[in-house]
Amino acid sequence: MLRKIALGCVASALMALGATAQAQDPVRIGFITTLSTPAGYLGEDARDGFNLAVKQGGGKLGGVAVNVIAEDDGLKPANGKQIVDRMVADGVRLFSGVIFSNVSTAIIPSIVNAGGFYVSPNAGPSPLAGSRCDKNYFVASYENSALHASGGAAANELGYKKVVLLAPNYQAGRDALAGFKREYKGEVVAEIYTKLDQSDFSIEMARIRDLKPDAIYQFHPGGLGINFAKQYAAAGLSKTIPMVLPVFSMDGRMLGATGDAAEGLYTVALWAPTLDVPGNAEFVKAFQAEYGRTPTHYAATAYDTANLIGSALKANGGDMAKTDEFRAAMRKAEFQPVRGNFAFDTNHHPVQDYYLIRIERNDKGELVQNVQRKVLENHKDHFAPECKMN
Repeated sequence: MLRKIALGCVASALMALGATAQAQDPVRIGFITTLSTPAGYLGEDARDGFNLAVKQGGGKLGGVAVNVIAEDDGLKPANGKQIVDRMVADGVRLFSGVIFSNVSTAIIPSIVNAGGFYVSPNAGPSPLAGSRCDKNYFVASYENSALHASGGAAANELGYKKVVLLAPNYQAGRDALAGFKREYKGEVVAEIYTKLDQSDFSIEMARIRDLKPDAIYQFHPGGLGINFAKQYAAAGLSKTIPMVLPVFSMDGRMLGATGDAAEGLYTVALWAPTLDVPGNAEFVKAFQAEYGRTPTHYAATAYDTANLIGSALKANGGDMAKTDEFRAAMRKAEFQPVRGNFAFDTNHHPVQDYYLIRIERNDKGELVQNVQRKVLENHKDHFAPECKMN
């Protein structure tokens, strides 16, 4: 009888140890992003910004050990979906990382239908902000068109009465121009859609010259934007027709590749390295020390995303089976964002500020992003009223 009791105690102890070990296993975070193609640096910066928060936490977010599994989607929706389906089958229930909207719309159904969570550090396609919103889908960056609405507001302030709009013909490009038009009070003389893999914009340059607008607003992220800005300057258009840009078309890393062609340009953004809000200078300094370069907004929003996730993991103790606790904590957004004001609207998309930024030279002669002023304050996206959260 005593032997049976002893064996039972040993078995119970082993089960308890096993349960403890299981509870202490790191929370796996599937980080699917674009690490190859000319747009690969966007995903690299997002990954590095996210990982910086993990490193600062000693391998933890919110005091919970995490294992960030980064994989390259190659900017192909089918690749992203294949990666996510494999991770979901392996039991991963928390995801982030996607840069491009065509990839995010391909993967999110697989995640939320499996009871998992997706927290976006960048892409915020408008269809998922309205009637197709989901209780397990959070966007820590922006709804796509909301940021571009600040471009329309900036064009109004700068006094441009006639503009030409240009963007690639995919979800984020269409969202961009729709958002701009939502705030812009002047005349849109043309909307020009380009290809997502386009490198030669000579036809578009000729058309802009013929249309003679007061300014253009163009959204071309990464390598597309570098090529566009260089060709715009080479065509002599930058001397006569100013550009207003979203930050995606002239981020910090693009400045080095674009050179003098970027000087004097106005951009709109939710963040800049020079933004004077609590925690931002420390983030920029830490990123530079860790990676040897200045962070872009992709890194900043990913850093915020990681710390947001950390606030929710702290609340549920890292147990992703406690979905209600995780979701409730995410909605509270109790973390320090490096962009300033941040709160979630009812559709799990941000209410936040957007800024007008001018590309100018500092006292060292370097081109930097100088914040001029807010153009939209505590701005809500257009689609929240359509979201009926289940």
